[in-house]
Amino acid sequence: MFKFSTFIKDISLIKKTMMVSTLIFIIGIVVGWLSTESIAQFVNQQLEGIRQISQSLSESDRPQWSFFMFIFWNNSIKAVLIIFLGIFLGILPIIFLMINGMVLGYLVHHLSIQGESMFDVIVKGLLPHGIIEIPAIIIACAFGLRLGTLVWISIGQWNREKRANLGEVWSGFFKRVGPISLWIVILLFIAAIIESTITFWLMQ
Repeated sequence: MFKFSTFIKDISLIKKTMMVSTLIFIIGIVVGWLSTESIAQFVNQQLEGIRQISQSLSESDRPQWSFFMFIFWNNSIKAVLIIFLGIFLGILPIIFLMINGMVLGYLVHHLSIQGESMFDVIVKGLLPHGIIEIPAIIIACAFGLRLGTLVWISIGQWNREKRANLGEVWSGFFKRVGPISLWIVILLFIAAIIESTITFWLMQ
C-alpha cells in the first residue's frame, strides 16, 4: 500500500483531475503574469509576507536550517490539509492552485521587467526544487478536487443502486489518502532539502 509504485498507480486513477489541477495552476501563472493593478496588489501582499518571513529566517543563527524547517512544515501541512479541505466541494484546492500560480507568474514577470536573468530565476531559483515541489502540490490539490467531486456526485446521485456503490468509492478514496499524504510529504521533504541547500547556494 505504501509502495511508490502504488502511489503512481493512485495518481493514474485520477488523470482527469490531475489535468484539471495542472490547467488551473497554469491559468494562475498566466493571470499573475498578465496581472492587473488589483491582482498585482493582492499578489504583492502575499509576497510581502514571504519577504518578512525570509528576512527573519536569514537573520537566525542557522539560516539554512531555519529555511528548511519553515519550507518543509509550511508546504507539508498545507498540502495535506488541502486534500481534506477538498470536501468543501473542491473550492479550496482551486483557490490554492490559482493563488500559487498567480504568485509564481507575477514574481517571474516582475523580475524579468527588472532585468533579472531569466536563466538565473528559472534554472537556478525555481527548477532545482520546483521540479519536485510543484508537482507534489498539484497532486495534493488533484486529490482534494477528487474529494470535492465525490461530494458533488453524492449530493446529485438519487439512484438507489448507484448511491449504494458510492460507499465503496468513498472507502477506496480514504484508504488511499494515508499513503498519498505520506508520499506527498516525502516529496516535499526532498524539495525542502534542495531549496534550502542547492537553491540557497545557487541564488547567493
